[in-house]
Amino acid sequence: MWCRGFLQTVRSMSTSRQAGILFDVDGVLLRGGSVIPAARRAFRKLLDQNNNFLFPVVFVTNAGSCQRHHKAQQLSRLLEVQIAPEQVVLSHSPLRMLKSFHDKCVLVSGQGPVTDIANTLGFEKVVSIEQLREHHPLLDMVDHNRRPHQPLSPLQSLPKIEAIILFGEPIRWETNLQLLMDVFLTNGSPGCVYDPQLSAQLPVLACNMDLMWMAEAPSPRFGHGMFLLCLESVYRKMTGRELQYQALLGKPSLLTYQYAEHLLRLQNHNQKLTTIYTVGDNLMTDIYGANLYNRYLAQQQHAAITTTTKLVSQGMGSQVTTTVPEEPLVSAAAQCRSILVCTGVYNPHSPLPSDQNSMVTVFHGHRDLVLEPDLVEPSHVVEDVEAAVDLLLQQESAVTPDL
Repeated sequence: MWCRGFLQTVRSMSTSRQAGILFDVDGVLLRGGSVIPAARRAFRKLLDQNNNFLFPVVFVTNAGSCQRHHKAQQLSRLLEVQIAPEQVVLSHSPLRMLKSFHDKCVLVSGQGPVTDIANTLGFEKVVSIEQLREHHPLLDMVDHNRRPHQPLSPLQSLPKIEAIILFGEPIRWETNLQLLMDVFLTNGSPGCVYDPQLSAQLPVLACNMDLMWMAEAPSPRFGHGMFLLCLESVYRKMTGRELQYQALLGKPSLLTYQYAEHLLRLQNHNQKLTTIYTVGDNLMTDIYGANLYNRYLAQQQHAAITTTTKLVSQGMGSQVTTTVPEEPLVSAAAQCRSILVCTGVYNPHSPLPSDQNSMVTVFHGHRDLVLEPDLVEPSHVVEDVEAAVDLLLQQESAVTPDL
């Protein structure tokens, strides 16, 4: 159900705009729970005299430990701007489109209200890591203080797990790594002994590939991408095979950008956008994703690609298996321009990976991403989000003189 504030925002746009804006959150607008000062100044420039956005705006974040209406409320309070849930894309938001998994029994890993989040996204049979641990307490043995000290009464058995959803980094990594491997190696029945002849792997839907993210600390912190790296390493060590993903969601996934453009178009009276500006602080998520989406839009315009599956696979390694949404999303913008700010993960004193004079010795992207110089080269580099807004307003003023 569309909220009243969002409908008001849509109605207030007297004419359709040619541009839309995608804002990252952490490192661009916020540092942990604190607002970056430039953010409030930037948003004052994006509002008209009635406090409505001059352009369609969507906030695209790889955060995933909350519901989107809670994130909208947080952003509204901190930025002092009315933001609707329909203007927020979290790392797990595109899971709404993967309806073929909604009737399967899924195990969810992460933190926050992961079961409620999964239910809201359409999943009907959800088991959390904590529920799995309660039913099989002997599986979690690292923390001696959590080991059962007396025989336990058997609980009602859980249904066979058919797929795994990795929402974000968990709190107890050792528990999640152990129980996830138990599920993998028993093909969804973790109370059983490992199957030595296991031939197939359960489908995995992973959200948020960020290796690091920027909070209040002076240097970036581990993100979900770091947990995925650990899980992939453990799986490879125990099975001799690479962990396969049915879908990788969140930035830089193309499905995330398709979904974000869909929300921009709804704000724009379902009219086509010419340019999408993306503002981010992370080369391997925000810039990579925006440039990958720009490539996808160019290929679509030239009819070089004919199927969604091929398009979504561009820029990704051969390990990833692409899941196509059952309700195709229309992508019709002419271009997607990437703007890199220097208030988050990106260090302006470090050379860009595309710099021909630098040696790229460390790759912070996910295992299944391919490092291509043009995908990590931003269209623009600016100091902060206010400078980014000044830049796009200047560029769009020549197109829409009424701004």
